[in-house]
Amino acid sequence: MAGLNIGGILPVKTLSDLTAQEQASDSASAYKPVVDGLAGHVRSCWQTARAAKMRTVEPRLLQAVRQRRGEYDPDVLQEIKKTGGSEIYMLLTSNKCRAASSWLRDVLLGVRNEKPWSIAPTPIPDLPEDTKQQAIDEATMEAQQLLMGGLPLTQADVFDIAKRVKAKTLALVREEAIATAERMELKMEDQLLEGGFNTAFSEFLDDIVTFPAAILKGPVVRKRKHLSWGFDANGGRTMEPTDQLSLEWERVDPFMVYPSPGSADVDDGFFIERHKLKRRDLTAMRGVDGYSTEKIDAVLRDYGKGGLRDWLTIDTQKAEAEGRDTATIMQNPDGEIDALQFWGSVQGKHLVDWGLPEADVEDPLADYPCEVWLIGEHVIKAMVNPDPLGRIPYYKCSFEEIPGAFWGNAIPDLVRDAQSVCNAAARAIVNNMGISSGPQVVVNVDRLPAGEDLTNMYPWKVWQVQSDPLGATDKAIGFETPPSIAGELMQIYERFSVLADEYSGIPRYMTGDSPGGGAGRTASGMSMLMQNAGKTIKQVISQIDSNILKPLVERLYFYNMRYDEDTDLKGDVNIVAQGANALVVKDAAQVRRNEFLQLALNSPVVQQIVGMEGIAHLLREGAKVLDMDTEKIVPSEETVRFKSMQQQAMMAQQAAMQSQMPQQGAQQNMGSGQQLEDGTEVTDNFQPTQRV
Repeated sequence: MAGLNIGGILPVKTLSDLTAQEQASDSASAYKPVVDGLAGHVRSCWQTARAAKMRTVEPRLLQAVRQRRGEYDPDVLQEIKKTGGSEIYMLLTSNKCRAASSWLRDVLLGVRNEKPWSIAPTPIPDLPEDTKQQAIDEATMEAQQLLMGGLPLTQADVFDIAKRVKAKTLALVREEAIATAERMELKMEDQLLEGGFNTAFSEFLDDIVTFPAAILKGPVVRKRKHLSWGFDANGGRTMEPTDQLSLEWERVDPFMVYPSPGSADVDDGFFIERHKLKRRDLTAMRGVDGYSTEKIDAVLRDYGKGGLRDWLTIDTQKAEAEGRDTATIMQNPDGEIDALQFWGSVQGKHLVDWGLPEADVEDPLADYPCEVWLIGEHVIKAMVNPDPLGRIPYYKCSFEEIPGAFWGNAIPDLVRDAQSVCNAAARAIVNNMGISSGPQVVVNVDRLPAGEDLTNMYPWKVWQVQSDPLGATDKAIGFETPPSIAGELMQIYERFSVLADEYSGIPRYMTGDSPGGGAGRTASGMSMLMQNAGKTIKQVISQIDSNILKPLVERLYFYNMRYDEDTDLKGDVNIVAQGANALVVKDAAQVRRNEFLQLALNSPVVQQIVGMEGIAHLLREGAKVLDMDTEKIVPSEETVRFKSMQQQAMMAQQAAMQSQMPQQGAQQNMGSGQQLEDGTEVTDNFQPTQRV
């Protein structure tokens, strides 16, 4: 079979076409047959995954795009045009998707200082060997001091000393672990912010409510140019671009991923991401570790001949569904090159023959988790996955997960039937209102004089008619008004609109619409409705926590533990994804926090217990949700602690001075022996001091 013509529009090369082209190539590379074998393996996986996705998932992706944009599928629109009438499309799905994504952003992104994750030390931090030895030495020294003091020690006393020293050591280690975790969390937050995580995560939230699956990727190490300050020959400041390695996160288009047909997750079977590269992207890859400069040069030469455009029908269909110009896709004005990034198992022999060092491949016959980049027939990169567990830097989640399936359900899938009925009802309403807005005219043309204009009707028009030759009394012109059934059709629309609320779990009052009577009439009733609606979105957030945030943050943590040279950041921690928890307790926790703060401020006993540091911590936590700079409002812990120590020192000094004043007064009152009438002794403060 020489080739496929999918949809009669775009030719797609088959595996046999690529093999014939590779055999006809005039390349004289010594390892060319082996590279062809590696390329053939990736190409075979690509053909299998693409065929499966084209049959099952791609129609759903296109439907989701059209449904959210408010457009009919081509076949449905064709049937509507056959019967004529209105082509109105009710934006029910679009409204649900916007409400859901806004709800998710409000919970997961929150205000400036909030984030949907955190790290904390493990409940029992690991004790370093030197710390264990110090604890043993301290316990031994304490026991020896007691023995030297003449106190007898029983076995129970020795156990008590050991327990006390152990508890003290664990407290110190845990305090240090908390400080280490805070430093690591601050660094990771900075890495995510500079790496574009917030933008990628916001786009991911739009995908998860729209498509059967949403994919996030990162961290990806890329070489980027940054502006840095330097000095010129005269000592002046200059700004120069420098190349730096950056960690980046990005949203992956669901149209561009091709998982293994039988996989349930990104790490289950092979996974392929399709890229559209420009010539400058390939040029920047030359000389980078893991990439073959020779193969990249071959790609650049072949692309100049126009032989590396692997067009797919889905490109044109996607552009049409998104309302973009399809002619631009065909012309390729930006000079894009299709590339496949393959993640999966590859036999070690292929890797060694491609050029990978034998030290990285222990068994040539074993399979290794690898990353392979394929462009046309050229493998420009092949390397063993650097992750120790063989995981790939992709994370997948669905609005509604289907166990055992990669692609789940999104809001367009859940409300598609209700959307179709609402569209049909809306079209019928518009058509009925149009036909019932005026009368239908019945004319007996035999009784009209010749040349009478039937289409020219206006008020007070005089119609000339002829008598009926048969003597009938029927009117020459009659008017019939079709009945209006818009009310019944509106009831149908409202009913299925309510069903869309139930199917999606996104009720209309989440976007500000009144729920009508019943519980929605009171504030407490509305709060109850909001909490019940939150149960559905809480499940989605819980899935995002477990499938996206926790593994993503864990991967960044292990990256820092493995490659960062700062020992102050390294410690044993737990990753906590708190998105779902935030939905339930965020508002309630703030209320309880304010109540406790009022108790601490109004109760002297509580103030003595928690101290200034505790009150400052409460104020700091309360100010975070106000989207303020807490450092400018509440001093840091070190400042509060220093001021507290100063205050304690001043109080101690004042107490000491007050205790000395009565003694000085007593000494001054001693001396004359004279008394007043009431018996009070007279003190002479002006007599000279006696020398001893």
